[in-house]
Amino acid sequence: MSIRPTAGRVSAGPAAYGSARTALKTVFGFDAFRPGQEAVVDAVLAGRNVLAVMPTGSGKSLCYQLPALMRDGPVVVVSPLIALMRDQVRQMRDYGVAAGSLNSSNDPDENRRVLAGLRDGTLRLVYAAPERLVREDTIQLLRECRPSLLAIDEAHCVSQWGHDFRPEYLALGQVRAKLGGVQTIALTATADAATRADIVDRLFEEEPEVFVQGFDRPNLFLAMTPKGSARNQIAAFVAARAGANGIVYCASRKKTEELATYLRSQGHRALAYHAGMEKEARDGVQDTFQAEDGVVVVATVAFGMGIDKPDVRFVAHADLPKSVEAYYQEIGRAGRDGLPADTMTLYGLDDMRLRRVQIEESDASESQKRVERQRFNALVALCEAPRCRRQTLLAYFGETTEPCGHCDLCVEGVKTFDGTIEAQKAMSAILRTGERFGTEHLVQILTGADTEAIRRFGHDRLPTYGVGRERDANGWRSIFRQIYAAGLIQIDIVQHGRWTVTDRGRRVLRGEERIEIRRDVMGSGAAGKAKGKAAPAVAAAPEDASLLAALKALRTDLAKSQGVPAYVVFADRTLLDMAARRPGSLDAMRQVHGVGEAKIARYGDRFLEVLERFR
Repeated sequence: MSIRPTAGRVSAGPAAYGSARTALKTVFGFDAFRPGQEAVVDAVLAGRNVLAVMPTGSGKSLCYQLPALMRDGPVVVVSPLIALMRDQVRQMRDYGVAAGSLNSSNDPDENRRVLAGLRDGTLRLVYAAPERLVREDTIQLLRECRPSLLAIDEAHCVSQWGHDFRPEYLALGQVRAKLGGVQTIALTATADAATRADIVDRLFEEEPEVFVQGFDRPNLFLAMTPKGSARNQIAAFVAARAGANGIVYCASRKKTEELATYLRSQGHRALAYHAGMEKEARDGVQDTFQAEDGVVVVATVAFGMGIDKPDVRFVAHADLPKSVEAYYQEIGRAGRDGLPADTMTLYGLDDMRLRRVQIEESDASESQKRVERQRFNALVALCEAPRCRRQTLLAYFGETTEPCGHCDLCVEGVKTFDGTIEAQKAMSAILRTGERFGTEHLVQILTGADTEAIRRFGHDRLPTYGVGRERDANGWRSIFRQIYAAGLIQIDIVQHGRWTVTDRGRRVLRGEERIEIRRDVMGSGAAGKAKGKAAPAVAAAPEDASLLAALKALRTDLAKSQGVPAYVVFADRTLLDMAARRPGSLDAMRQVHGVGEAKIARYGDRFLEVLERFR
């Protein structure tokens, strides 16, 4: 790994490192770094370029926010969305750190303050979108200010292999060069080996120091279940977590509106969000979700990247995500505060067929389509996994772990049986019908259904007609999903979803290999069940619950009066610690997690008043 000189002046050496650890407590109110943070901060303070792959909720932002306090020049942060910049600026100002953003939503007075802060050297952090950074006037301004660090958030957007590729990120390598090769830290939560290599190639002239902390989010309960009535399954899942903040992802704009309406009819505060809405309406939904408690947003994937709300207690997918990376990124929006959170994903063959169509009909190159097919196949395999869900997920990212005990498969058990005969029956039906038909027709053949199509094609005279009567249609659909996930058959989307048998499938058909089938996803009962234990909306001891409610009420009032999200005042984790410790003085308040000096000065007395009422 190379060490590159840093543009701008850097406070380095032991004294600066000590100051950083002091700032960690006095500014941010943290007694210690989270796992992985310290090594990254040390590398940045030593002047090295860095690529950091850290799971959501691990505190990536601190890896450039803390060095900003140690530097003479400002830290420039590349952020993909205005809403995300706005919330991070508010949060840093609440910590007492001078921060601002350069974006089109600023009023003239705000822009003047930001420019003045840059020129007089008082601004520690300035956030900007990549489109703004490539402008010559912005580059000239930054040259004059001599930035000490360029921080590129959501760095996977620069890679064509990333699940969220954004062409505007491609110019960031040129921006670095125009700023004199400014020291750079690139951060992302989701990047496999191919994506990491692409990020390095596009952003850095030489190899940076690469940190891959790991992808495990142990506080998330992982669950997947076959889709029955998606509306009822989602409604049951949300009802079990009533009053909690959550996100429900849908594949279409229409479905977000329909499902949000249904959830409201069930008594939930549910809001739809998709790219087809007017900007003002989208901003209103996002602001409500950020600022208030007990809100469920039913959204397309247009919602999420700009969300930095730490107390999202659940994420559900009413439709299958497009890849393992997308799934990981989307469930990662739950439980960023480190407290328990639930996830649940519904999946079905229609989802799989739709995603195949999207891949094949896209304008992507053939090599990109090949990668997308492989990634989607990995997601299908995760859905029908016969072992610990977390083991399967982490194996995709090249990690190994013991069974987690915190997923649907570990908690409820996995029932498997030797499904070789069932697989042979299904593949025999495919071959005897000339590999020309899709799932439903084949299921009807296996179950001996009497349909016009079966009579017309003479399929009631096949040896395989009715050989699967011992199972219902749902059971056979699951078998097709599982042998597809195992690579025994493949789908031809150009020919209306017809199945063909692969080489491995033919080996199973000849009895040269055997295949295990999961029993627990075979029947209609499994399809109607939303798995996963409910995470408590607030993980507080019973004796602290009333106090915690009062602390949250004060937090809500303060946040509304300032027009900021509630977590900007204090995160849930801070209020939980406060309710447990019950500090009786400002000095004792300093021992509460997440309470720094600026927050003591701003909010300390108000929260002590609430605590005194419960003493």
